Amino acid sequence: MSSVRGLFAATKWRSLAAGATLRSPFLNGAATSLPFLVMRGQQARFMSEQTREAIDSAAKSSPVVLFMKGTPEQPQCGFSRATIQILGLEGVDPEKFAAYNVLESPQLREGIKEYSDWPTIPQLYVKGEFVGGCDIVMAMHQSGELSELLHKADAVAEEEDIESPEEAKKTDDKTSGQ
Repeated sequence: MSSVRGLFAATKWRSLAAGATLRSPFLNGAATSLPFLVMRGQQARFMSEQTREAIDSAAKSSPVVLFMKGTPEQPQCGFSRATIQILGLEGVDPEKFAAYNVLESPQLREGIKEYSDWPTIPQLYVKGEFVGGCDIVMAMHQSGELSELLHKADAVAEEEDIESPEEAKKTDDKTSGQ
């Protein structure tokens, strides 16, 4: 996972200067050196192959992957916090979960939006497939679809693997010498 994060930090981001003219790579057989071009209204975005591969690798790094603002322990927006809480309620196994803080890298923050063609963060992936943002995750949780998807992905902790708050306190007391 650290090599993936290193790629985000090392990736150079390309942008268009204001008023730049775009030409189709298909006109007159001209080729472009820019591997990905996405037009949205008057806005063009470019993502390097390296950034795309890093995001693809991150999205497939665990059965359940969340691109979020902040960390699971310290979410930096309410939507990320709500998504983490829903995944907790669903019983996602921490061993089968990875989270990426998009605030650590501008390339990741903008690249993930382009990668999924989804404008908001957080973004949830299960088995490498984009599920949606907070609103979709919440609706799927309420309907039971999320539970079904997570069980099919074998991403839910077994009942005996889940520690109750009382058991966690006893474990903490034993390790702290009390």
